[in-house]
Amino acid sequence: MPPRHLLLLIIVNLVWGLNLIAGKIGVDHIPPVMLAGLRFALLMIVLAPFLRWQKGQMPLLIVVCITMGALHFALIWGGLASADNVAGMAVAIQLAVPFATILSIVLLGESVAWRRWIGMLLAFAGVVVIAFDPAIIGQPLGLLLVTAGAFVGALGVIGMKRLRGIGVMAMQAWLALISTPILLAVSWLTEHDQLDAVRVAPPIVWGALLFSSLGASLFGHGTMYYLIQRYDVSLLAPFNLLATIFAVIAAVVFLGEPLTLRIVAGGSITLLGVYIIAKRQAVRPPGAPVSLAAAAPTVAADIGTLSGDSRPRRG
Repeated sequence: MPPRHLLLLIIVNLVWGLNLIAGKIGVDHIPPVMLAGLRFALLMIVLAPFLRWQKGQMPLLIVVCITMGALHFALIWGGLASADNVAGMAVAIQLAVPFATILSIVLLGESVAWRRWIGMLLAFAGVVVIAFDPAIIGQPLGLLLVTAGAFVGALGVIGMKRLRGIGVMAMQAWLALISTPILLAVSWLTEHDQLDAVRVAPPIVWGALLFSSLGASLFGHGTMYYLIQRYDVSLLAPFNLLATIFAVIAAVVFLGEPLTLRIVAGGSITLLGVYIIAKRQAVRPPGAPVSLAAAAPTVAADIGTLSGDSRPRRG
């Protein structure tokens, strides 16, 4: 990989790491489901020209968009709103990787060697260590919601494996179109004073919203798609652990969060497990589709989706 592509990869993960901080800033002022709805509404306006009817794929596409869009973001941002410690949440999001691997085994018949089983055990063990940190144990709802969001995102990855020929911008456009009305309707039914919160939100909230929708989605996914066309997913995926590291550092620097020994230890264990999972190639039965389990760190990094067509090509 030439230095310019390596630099792009690092910048993308920096953006994805800061995206979690932007989300926390947003949910501290606007209810999380409403904020997610506004994020997708903005994305829908920008990406409307990329919408194309996907013949024969629409039912599955809708399911993928609901899981990876509306439900995933509602849970993750709900978790951020329920927790004071973003660093621990950033690590828990990485559970999307072992979840995707487990779902690939159960639903797609992939077999996994012993090293990846060890990686999955380490990933879950690290989050358990973090769960008992004094900064988090008193607010278990945040960790539970983020973990549920990671599972839903992984479920979307499995569905995404069946989609073909949908580019990154088209996928993001459909995510936005389908998720926006769902999130706004759920916000209307379950949240309160959201319109007042939107009305009085300070400029930093709107900046965070723009950063999340345009920076993380348009720039982040567009750049990663450019790279994934040129390199194997198994090469790129481990680099996406940088997003979590950047998120933890940013939480300490910008939000003033304490970085406890338990969070450092648990985070290190989880990231080691995720690295093992992402680096090892799954053993596939003849004729089975190419695994996207190694691509799950991309989902975890931006709590979103990359593309419906993630087959790597060298260039």
